Amino acid sequence: MESVTASLATRARSIFDELGYTVVGEGSEFRAERDWKVVRVTATDGGVAPDDDGLHCYVTPSEQVAALRRRLAAGDSEEWAIIAIDGEDHEVVRAPPGPAVSA
Repeated sequence: MESVTASLATRARSIFDELGYTVVGEGSEFRAERDWKVVRVTATDGGVAPDDDGLHCYVTPSEQVAALRRRLAAGDSEEWAIIAIDGEDHEVVRAPPGPAVSA
């Protein structure tokens, strides 16, 4: 399982690097920073507990998305995203709601 998480961490770092983020930290949990935005990133095989401490992105195999999404949706925070990894492909399957706009 450790090699799966390490592989996910490598993919997660690559994705955020391609998006222009500066990746800070080591291991399966790190920060991705760009301009004013800081995203806490966790590469996981699905076994994480929801947290409510700022914007958090979970990178997980596509077959783990449904279970992870249910756990995160049961929490108090809306500030989370999930990126599904399927082979060499990835897809953002859930992004946090955007800022409210008032007229």
